[in-house]
Amino acid sequence: MNREVTLPLIVDDRGTLQVAASDVSKLLRTVGGRWLHLVEAGQDLDEDTVAALTIELAKLADRIDVACIAHSSGSTSG
Repeated sequence: MNREVTLPLIVDDRGTLQVAASDVSKLLRTVGGRWLHLVEAGQDLDEDTVAALTIELAKLADRIDVACIAHSSGSTSG
């Protein structure tokens, strides 16, 4: 299974790279899901390691989503 994942890359007028946070969180979840699929398909991967990494990717995706929700709802910390 060799699939490419593409993200729309947008550079602002100062040269700063901009990528939609929803695309990043989706990518993180997709990577974890594909790793799990490889384990289920019998690939020679350590199940515990894949599970731990997949959980961490999901946690990071969740943190990105929460931060975006807080930002869009006008919540600020402090």
